Amino acid sequence: MSSFEQFTLEQKQQSFDELRDVKQLFASRSWFPGTSGNLSVRIGDFDPEQFYFAITASGKDKTVNTPEDFLFVDKHGQACEKTNLRPSAETLIHCEIYRLTGAGAIFHIHSVFNNVISEYFWDRKSVPVDGVELIKGLNNWEEEAHIEIPIVSNFADISKIVPEVTERLQPGVPGILLRKHGIYAWGANAFEAKRHIEAFEFIFEYVYRLELLKKGMS
Repeated sequence: MSSFEQFTLEQKQQSFDELRDVKQLFASRSWFPGTSGNLSVRIGDFDPEQFYFAITASGKDKTVNTPEDFLFVDKHGQACEKTNLRPSAETLIHCEIYRLTGAGAIFHIHSVFNNVISEYFWDRKSVPVDGVELIKGLNNWEEEAHIEIPIVSNFADISKIVPEVTERLQPGVPGILLRKHGIYAWGANAFEAKRHIEAFEFIFEYVYRLELLKKGMS
């Protein structure tokens, strides 16, 4: 079983660099209002019994870069190195998604569209999407594909959210919505997770605007 000490300084720096690049891009799109959101990148090979990842520190302004933006944690969300930083309050959700999927990166952002659409379809517990071209951005190349993006409850106690994440993850849908909160999306690496976030955000706006048109014509 591997230990965190195996990783070189260069590997650790690469993880932080990947997170910094994504953080800057998403901040420019106003996807981190009020220090919200969190990003993580797994380091090293995946073993469901022992894995590590870099994650954004809690309560930091993501529109600026500082030496205190990121830290490394283990599969339990505990810091791997001596630090005064606290990992994101939602680190346990990252831990569970990594454990279930073996993903290489997980990104969580807040937008008006993903919040509104999560509430609009809450009774259904999923967002239905039919034939939208950007479904291909989620690695689904089926013609006129139909997907259901799962929605889970949003509790102040993060540990209460984790069982719903475990239960509701959908094969072939690399994302999950927290009700009136935001989207978690993941991928094999930072590039893929970024692409998935962008695809989901397009889809949420599309579904929102389509529902408005339907109501206007009814």
